Amino acid sequence: MAEEGTEGTPATAKRAPAGAAVLRAEKTEAIRAAVFAELAAVGFARMSVEGIARRAGVGKTAVYRRWRSKLHLVLDVVSAVVAVGLPTPDTGSLRGDVRMMLEVAARALRHPMASQIIPDLLAEAARSPELAGALKATLHDSQESVAAAMVARAVERGEIPAGADGRLALDLMTGPLYWRLLVVRDDLPAGYLDELSAAVVGALGGR
Repeated sequence: MAEEGTEGTPATAKRAPAGAAVLRAEKTEAIRAAVFAELAAVGFARMSVEGIARRAGVGKTAVYRRWRSKLHLVLDVVSAVVAVGLPTPDTGSLRGDVRMMLEVAARALRHPMASQIIPDLLAEAARSPELAGALKATLHDSQESVAAAMVARAVERGEIPAGADGRLALDLMTGPLYWRLLVVRDDLPAGYLDELSAAVVGALGGR
């Protein structure tokens, strides 16, 4: 199969390996960007492969060569962003780790596109068990592993008691941010992340 060129037209400059298509990186990135724009503009339920392709300036076949459905496309794009945007903090203290994680999360949730996309996906997940399960695996589980690693290191350092719950730590960190930024839609007051960091550490038994 030939290298992916303009839609429906094989590129003649270079032959692809037999039985495979060479997917052009610039098209893939255009499609990824179009997914976020479409989600923000029309929501998951009304989003279509046709709309994504039109916004990306490609044909539908370019999308289907990469992802077999709208759901898989959205989850792949969202999980890629989560993987890049959520580092595992290791500042040397639990409070420092919590503060860094809160800063990253707050920056992401403040993004105008994220503030539209995330509530829409969660609302759609309430109607779609498949989407709900996929979002949990893509978003929650990856964040939970980061929180668990933070808590485990804090226990090793003697900052908090053994048996401290990483899942509780994640709830305490993300719940207030989601409430303020995406439900109430109010900005964070000065010093809020520092106060929340101290509260999270205190709730886990630290000082």
